Amino acid sequence: MANKKAKKGAEEVTNQEEMAVKSKKKKASKSKKSDQELADLKIELAEQKDKFLRLFAEFDNFKKRNVKERLELMKTAAQDTMSALLPVLDDFDRAKAAAEDESNQEPFSEGVMLVYQKLHNTLKQKGLEEMVSTGEAFDPELHQALTEIPAPNEELKGKVVDTIEKGYLLKEKIIRHAKVVVGK
Repeated sequence: MANKKAKKGAEEVTNQEEMAVKSKKKKASKSKKSDQELADLKIELAEQKDKFLRLFAEFDNFKKRNVKERLELMKTAAQDTMSALLPVLDDFDRAKAAAEDESNQEPFSEGVMLVYQKLHNTLKQKGLEEMVSTGEAFDPELHQALTEIPAPNEELKGKVVDTIEKGYLLKEKIIRHAKVVVGK
């Protein structure tokens, strides 16, 4: 009986040892699984951080672009109004030129001259600038050539001989191209 008890005790110890080995293996496999899961989570976290940083940078660029567009819009908000007033300014220029002509009997009254100067100065304060074209080299970015004529002299070849209609800039942006005659 003692032998049976010893055998039984030895079997129990063996069973306990086997269970301990199995438990260690389970823990090791769990540890491997948890290490793998941890690595996967770290990779996923890095991807999420990258996505967040890209999204944040994209939003920041959007804000900057939006501010720039708003400033540009504010700069040229009066462009339509200025463009509508340009023919009036042209008429004033023609009337002034006609009155200053020696052969014309009709004078340019002082009151009309004051209105002209006030309109011209007000538009200038709002950012309207006249383009100087006559005598300048022809530039298709600035000028619209209506016709070409033989140049009166060699130095006027390829240059603007006469300005039919002035060009205007509003805060350094072209709102009307100058209509010119070019020498060839």
